[in-house]
Amino acid sequence: MGLKTNVYIDAFNLYYGALRKTPYRWLDLAKLCQFMLPKNTIHQIKYFTALVKPRPSNRSKPVRQQIYLRALKTLPNIEIVLGHYLSHPVSMPLADSPGKKPQYVRVIKTEEKGSDVNLATHLLSDAYENNYDIAVIISNDSDLAAPIKIVANRLKKVVGVLNPHGRYPSQELMKHANFFKTVREGILSKCQFPHTLTDEHGTFHKPDIW
Repeated sequence: MGLKTNVYIDAFNLYYGALRKTPYRWLDLAKLCQFMLPKNTIHQIKYFTALVKPRPSNRSKPVRQQIYLRALKTLPNIEIVLGHYLSHPVSMPLADSPGKKPQYVRVIKTEEKGSDVNLATHLLSDAYENNYDIAVIISNDSDLAAPIKIVANRLKKVVGVLNPHGRYPSQELMKHANFFKTVREGILSKCQFPHTLTDEHGTFHKPDIW
């Protein structure tokens, strides 16, 4: 039996780094963890995300996300931790403004807030409570280097990183992690949910667009 391992997933970093332009978004996170950490005992998977809002160009996106979160909830050892989105109008310069003075337009800027802080908090809290032997972070966000350093150096836990941004690994994360692996497309293809799933509410399917 392998060492007790918790996996902490930065959902948006995983999505934009490895999933967005692939047909593999129907990702079974338990299979992914087992495939990439075959000698570990996966104790808990924590998935840090925020609920997306409908946009004029993509009104069905929240529905697809809810179906995926429903799929994740069929896994026995997962916890979904929600942050939030913050939208506000800002002035941004046009990329190709004519003349010497840049022209500005008003746009709605949407930012995901809380996931990185929530992930760092859970990583540290679980370490202090001796909730794992090994922590694995799925992210390439260099902001997580400080909590990884504390957990590895002060709390003497093994910390690994599974990097979803294959070509551009964070040097800060590599510096402080005990081990570092890349999430590759070939692995994602082998770690998909079945097209049809069943939970306590009934049967549901992978979204058609996915």
